[in-house]
Amino acid sequence: MAAMAKILNLETATTNCSVSVSDGNDLITVKENNAINYSHSEQLHVFIKEALEEASLSFSDLDAVAVSKGPGSYTGLRIGVSAAKGLCFSLDVPLISIPTLESMASQIQASGDEVIIPVLDARRMEVYSAVFNADGKEIRETKAEVVDEHSFKEFRDASKVHIVGSGAEKCKEVLAHSNFHFDGSLVPSAKEMAQLAFKKFQEGDFEDVAYFEPYYLKDFVLQGKKKN
Repeated sequence: MAAMAKILNLETATTNCSVSVSDGNDLITVKENNAINYSHSEQLHVFIKEALEEASLSFSDLDAVAVSKGPGSYTGLRIGVSAAKGLCFSLDVPLISIPTLESMASQIQASGDEVIIPVLDARRMEVYSAVFNADGKEIRETKAEVVDEHSFKEFRDASKVHIVGSGAEKCKEVLAHSNFHFDGSLVPSAKEMAQLAFKKFQEGDFEDVAYFEPYYLKDFVLQGKKKN
């Protein structure tokens, strides 16, 4: 088992186009831009080149490539995964996938019985969400769900419930419990991918480069009735 590993991390699941280079658990450099217009197709490869240059590394120095697997923007995920798979093929290095919501949850410093709920905006009152405990362990799987006043009620007795991400504002509109705390500014970033990716590298938890696909959740099943 390698003591360290130089990993290129790619995060394109949302509006934030983010690239980092890490060595083991240590973040070396990060390049990112959170732009509303989803300019990932223009920025991603530029950021990859710049991040490697800042880290004084070449492609041949990489031990693996990690990519945010979703859920998130269909187009954004395709761009990131296509780039990651292309690099893994050409460099003959392993592909590591990181769940987007897990990476988001790792940005929050929580303790005790606190709960972290990353929420990504979908459409109307819909979000992609998962639930994690203070240690970052998933305690409810990722779902596509419609937010209403009953959402996350089984977790509201926690001393603090962190609801974070682009879907936080629509959650705030309908969730009134005092234990809920909202932060709509948090976005997925390649910065938080470093430790998660290195853990998977150490465990040999790699994807099949030929067959790996981003994690697309199915369309929401709760639809309004069509008017005749």
